Amino acid sequence: VNQVANLTLVSSAHDMVSTAYASTKESHPYIGSVCDAAEKGVKSVTEATASCVQPVLTTLEPHVAAVIEYASKGLDKLEEKLPLLQKPVGQIILDTKELVSSRVVDAKNAVSS
Repeated sequence: VNQVANLTLVSSAHDMVSTAYASTKESHPYIGSVCDAAEKGVKSVTEATASCVQPVLTTLEPHVAAVIEYASKGLDKLEEKLPLLQKPVGQIILDTKELVSSRVVDAKNAVSS
């Protein structure tokens, strides 16, 4: 999870969503109240689940370690094949706009000629 969270694309998307979420909660008090209640509920469920799941995780620890290692290697390969994962969301949006714009200009020039 940490390896995925540290990808530039994922971390920048998280920052954008977090900022929008905080801004929405601040700007709309009723939505903020609902969000606060939902956050408390999720926190309670997470705490309760963690205490119940811990004995199972201890038993499965060697298997979990193998899965983590396998997933990490797969993610490394994915990062190699998709350099897009190392770009922030804003850069991807800008690059996409530029690409679409250049294609529209190319099409317009083709039609004009």
